[in-house]
Amino acid sequence: MLELNDVLIEGESHTLSLMAYERQITCVVGSARWLYAMMGFEPVTAGFISIDGEPLTPKTAQALRRQMAFAPRRLDDVGELVRYEAPTADDVFALRANRQLSDETLEEEAKQTGSANAQQARLLAIAVLRQRPILLVEEPDAAMLPYLRKQAMSGRIVIVSSTDDAVINAADNVVDCNSFNL
Repeated sequence: MLELNDVLIEGESHTLSLMAYERQITCVVGSARWLYAMMGFEPVTAGFISIDGEPLTPKTAQALRRQMAFAPRRLDDVGELVRYEAPTADDVFALRANRQLSDETLEEEAKQTGSANAQQARLLAIAVLRQRPILLVEEPDAAMLPYLRKQAMSGRIVIVSSTDDAVINAADNVVDCNSFNL
């Protein structure tokens, strides 16, 4: 279980609480910054984030991130992360494992995502092939829903950020950050 308990991130005027469980899709409606906070890349000014009771702290961030795979909507020129942390030996070996995947395996997995956006399909396929128990997906399109449901049913915690009504309606749990009274 991934839990956010009254989490406030810099620049936001409201807190977020949620509990995301295995075999479910949880949708955060609003900013993808909340996904970055779950990975420890957005400064949390109040509340706490935990995975299976283990709190996310500067000391535990790398270990908890190893339980997560992140699929951004696209790669930007400036990158996705706001804070750089040097890779550990485990990170290097994980990246080596990605290189050992055949292009054929990756392309086949990308086709299964259902996305017409080739870059987004490839990024999601890479995240899934990392075989982490928590899958974070930024703005998936509705065509990806059967694939994301399959990932959830395989025992993963799937958390998406989205404003797409089809994605929101397909989620088991929805937290609408846009509906908070500011």
